[in-house]
Amino acid sequence: MTNDVPEAVAALPPLREVIARNDLAARRRLGQHFLLDLNLTGRIARAAGAIGEGTVIEVGPGPGGLTRALLMADAAKVIAVERDARCIEALADLREAAAGRLEIVEGDALEIDIASLGDAPRRIVANLPYNISVPLLIDWLEKAERFASMTLMFQKEVADRITATTGDKSYGRLAVLANWRCRTRILFDIPARAFTPPPKVVSAVVELIPYDEPPHPCDITALQSVAAAAFGQRRKMLRRSLGSLGVNTEALLEAAGLDPTARAESLDIAQFAALARALVSLPGAP
Repeated sequence: MTNDVPEAVAALPPLREVIARNDLAARRRLGQHFLLDLNLTGRIARAAGAIGEGTVIEVGPGPGGLTRALLMADAAKVIAVERDARCIEALADLREAAAGRLEIVEGDALEIDIASLGDAPRRIVANLPYNISVPLLIDWLEKAERFASMTLMFQKEVADRITATTGDKSYGRLAVLANWRCRTRILFDIPARAFTPPPKVVSAVVELIPYDEPPHPCDITALQSVAAAAFGQRRKMLRRSLGSLGVNTEALLEAAGLDPTARAESLDIAQFAALARALVSLPGAP
């Protein structure tokens, strides 16, 4: 490993100069909001944990603000997934300064098997494009056993939905999936003014640490189905809201040991997992 990489990265031109030189105006359709504050990118890199081994996977590096911070924090290997050809060109000097520790993969993160990139332990660290952040997270939760951690930036509203617990107003399908598979917490907020261009909302960095095995085993597809049905009509009792599953709701709830008059917001992760197991066990279940 080259020991002078952090120094070489620190000597690169300022990010605003890189943006201007490459005509790298953020594109709304790609959900781009560039984080240029070195103090904040450094804080995210430090929050990612032991990045001196294995692989850090970054999605949407843009001009490379967080990428620089990861390399300056002595990441052993960074694989950056970027679909914008302008950004790939803008990252050329950074890749050279990284002396083999930065690999750039051109493509759409929704179509790439992130879990197969690089060597374990794999950690995802990313300022996610807002418009695809939830689909990306759900895909990674389905493969969570292949990641040591995920340190991800979302809109604050989405971060609240990920970390919500039973009874919270933000508690829903996303919280059930995330907390069934991972320990989750919000690390810190980031104000809109820290970005170029500034979004209309506050952002937050969320830490997700996958369990070695889910504490409440069940099939994740079935879990998604029951959670989507239950929260799809969250104000209705389970005996009504689960009707969209196309099964005998009374039999389903009896098998799961749940009160038919309960509502989705009152169920904890263990109870949703019980519903998922019961769904799979029913004759003729989808």
